Amino acid sequence: MQRNEADVIVVGAGLSGLAATAELVDAGRSVILVEQEGEQSLGGQAWWSFGGLFFVDSPEQRRLGVKDSVELAWQDWLGTAGFDREEDYWPRLWAEAYVNFAAGEKRSWLHQMGHRSFPVVGWAERGGYGATGPGNSVPRFHITWGTGPGITAPFEARVRDGMERGLVHLACNHRMEALVTSGGAVTGVRGTRLERTTTPRGRPAVRGTEGEFEFSAGAVVVTTGGIGGDHGLVRSAWPKRLGAPPERMLSGVPGHVDGRGLKAVQAAGGRIINPDRMWHYVEGIRNWDPVWPNHGIRILPGPSSLWLDAAGNRLPGPLFPGFDTLGTLEYLRGTGYDYSWFILNKAIIRKEFALSGSEQNPDLTGKSVRDVLGRAAAGVPGPVQKFLDQGEDFLTAGTVGELVAAMNSLAKSSTEGTAPVLSAESVLEQLQARDREIANRFSKDAQITAIRGARAYLGDRLIRTATPRPILEPKDGPLIAVRLSVLTRKTLGGLETDLDSRVLSSGGSPVPGLYAAGEAAGFGGGGMHGYRSLEGTFLGGCLFSGRAAGRAAAR
Repeated sequence: MQRNEADVIVVGAGLSGLAATAELVDAGRSVILVEQEGEQSLGGQAWWSFGGLFFVDSPEQRRLGVKDSVELAWQDWLGTAGFDREEDYWPRLWAEAYVNFAAGEKRSWLHQMGHRSFPVVGWAERGGYGATGPGNSVPRFHITWGTGPGITAPFEARVRDGMERGLVHLACNHRMEALVTSGGAVTGVRGTRLERTTTPRGRPAVRGTEGEFEFSAGAVVVTTGGIGGDHGLVRSAWPKRLGAPPERMLSGVPGHVDGRGLKAVQAAGGRIINPDRMWHYVEGIRNWDPVWPNHGIRILPGPSSLWLDAAGNRLPGPLFPGFDTLGTLEYLRGTGYDYSWFILNKAIIRKEFALSGSEQNPDLTGKSVRDVLGRAAAGVPGPVQKFLDQGEDFLTAGTVGELVAAMNSLAKSSTEGTAPVLSAESVLEQLQARDREIANRFSKDAQITAIRGARAYLGDRLIRTATPRPILEPKDGPLIAVRLSVLTRKTLGGLETDLDSRVLSSGGSPVPGLYAAGEAAGFGGGGMHGYRSLEGTFLGGCLFSGRAAGRAAAR
């Protein structure tokens, strides 16, 4: 039976919405959970994720000899975020609270729900600009055992328990269009009922409407995500500091991530801050088996590939694979082209290429110890091999001349002839120069030094960084080139919220009855990451802000 009233309405059944609803259930509150997609899509974008979480001074780190601390993590966060605006008051407070959460109860809170982490901690966003610059000083990227589904499952279970107890009404196929206000307070939501869909998760569905709805409650929590699925909105918010927005981008999120909820909150008096802060990857590849239109996958690269821009110039340090996402994005936008290249060989791709996403890591997602161990002992991982075999962005060849000819052909065919023509001689010279630096353990090449530094960490030496060897070594062939594109992903700004997740108005006072969490709130405060992320902090930001919103709304 349709329920039209509840103590609290939560809009959006992604990770932050599930976390908020779970907390409301624990407090004994009745909830209407509104979701525009079908029930098969519970968990939202988090379900598709690699499941990376940022922990500080964890047992997993300590077992690998990593010495971490709150002080070091906060130093890294501040150097990465670059807070420099008056509007950064609440985001900075949220960031400090989150770092302490990541160093404190976050792990035990998740652990008691059954969450477990893969024992090898990843080292993302390594920076390279000095102690107080952006980047992680130590490995902090903890992969969830079970990837994205492993992080959403405990919260979905808590919500379904609430459904069985009669506390939660799940209103799927309900698209919120506006917030309802009365006497200056938010008292409900209204919108459109969509036809029920059984289309698999993430795939677009053409649906008609079945009428309108209106729900009432004492409070509303908005967790509707960002704008990454609408490239027009991404381009309109694109900051000048990153150069001109790409004409050609891949979509890292489904099309329904379109900012609709943000517009509704703005119309009700909520304030959006830092809309020009965003997080897009530069290592995007077109999915050979797409789930949604223009579907892109991110390569999680190790540090050894030679990175060339579209004109064939090697990227400067410290813009090496996996070191500085937005620094690399800014540099590449300055070239005037929408793509770049990795050049590597089979030995490197075998050890260093991982693909982001639950569906690209069936061994981790399926929690198969045997298959994970097999990955380390086998050749090129199966999902990566499929891209080598069928991905339009992957090229292989026996010689540099053949490889560069294929690169030129691919670039010309996809850019209507406007791509620069690469010189095989120039590419060969750069590869040879790089390879000469491998000949002994001394080097003036910063990337070679970084590779050797990475291998000083046991986790990288075991599974993420290849032994330094010449790329042109014949027995490590064939040679491989991978075309990389910009992949839309996260909105770092969002609805300004205080530490209770209450949405603030332009005057700085809370909008009565209105809360926000997850990406819609910039993962807390309207942008707790500042300009850049340390990685592993998006899912954690959804959990932390969703938990805060649920607990505050329950009060």
